[in-house]
Amino acid sequence: MSEKHILDDKLTLKELVLRMRWWISYFWEKWRTIAVWAVVGFVLGGMVSVLKKPVYLAATSFVLEEADNGGLGQMSGLASLVGVNLGSLGGSSGLFQGDNIIELYRSNNMIGKTLLSPFDQEKLLIERYIAFNELDQKWRKAVDLSALDFRKSREDFSVTQDSVMREVSRLIRENHLSVSKPDRKLSIIQVNISSKDEAFAKVFNETLVENVNNFYFETKTKKTSENLNILQVQADSVRRILDRNLEELAALSDRTPSPNPLLQAGNIAVRKKQIDVQSSSAIYAEIVKNLEIAKVNQRNNTPLIQIIDGPRYPLDRFDISLLKGVVLGAFFAVFLGIIILYLREVYRRDYAS
Repeated sequence: MSEKHILDDKLTLKELVLRMRWWISYFWEKWRTIAVWAVVGFVLGGMVSVLKKPVYLAATSFVLEEADNGGLGQMSGLASLVGVNLGSLGGSSGLFQGDNIIELYRSNNMIGKTLLSPFDQEKLLIERYIAFNELDQKWRKAVDLSALDFRKSREDFSVTQDSVMREVSRLIRENHLSVSKPDRKLSIIQVNISSKDEAFAKVFNETLVENVNNFYFETKTKKTSENLNILQVQADSVRRILDRNLEELAALSDRTPSPNPLLQAGNIAVRKKQIDVQSSSAIYAEIVKNLEIAKVNQRNNTPLIQIIDGPRYPLDRFDISLLKGVVLGAFFAVFLGIIILYLREVYRRDYAS
């Protein structure tokens, strides 16, 4: 049979059927070669399913809570009637709105801080990661990991240590970490850590979520906390002034228990002190009002992350069963063998012509 190229000007249905019959006959004649490929794939698939370590998945899902500004907005409207401006007390940072928090989970800062957290009483998480991935052997030509002390302050790290931290963070971000929103319409975020070490996956997941949670809390409440502290200091200071003015007013009143109403000069000091007391009282009342509003605003910003589900033993396990391994191995091997036979025959015919 003379083979025609598929790119001929015309290809009838009869020619297509003949070609298919010819190729089926050709592959049938090569059944021994295909059988060898199947056996090889069968063996390799079985070896992969036996030797490949299972992967464990630690997952945490949580609801991202935004600041409740609805009640504060109503309070601002009421407060504006008495001359109180709550604009500086409210407002939420956009750092954790939308997809920004996902990038925060993937940042070198958060991953590095988590890696330097304790895994147990003896090891850090980065030491555990290096151990079960055998990075000390894989990187022995480039760096001596056993000589690096990761327990000292991060500010005291050498260039080599910073390079190792950055590379390990990259490996975790690309191979182990997944942060996503299962439903774009909801505020639920899921953090997944996959690893061949079940204990590492669970501890790393919990520590990462805790670190981001703390950073989130500190960032979201930083401005309101500063306002609250300033108002508290001002309230305490004005209260001390008010108390002192009251004491001085009482002392002046005691000096003239029965003042002569016809002599006004003797009452000037008392009247001045009464004005000071009234002014201090008005200022103190205004500051206390703002202080209580700031406390409400602070409470509205906490808690910031509400955990829905966290990782628990036993973690979800993903591995290749022996039956699945041998079947898939044989299938892909046969498919690859057929492709090779096809290309070799096409090349032989083109070369012969």
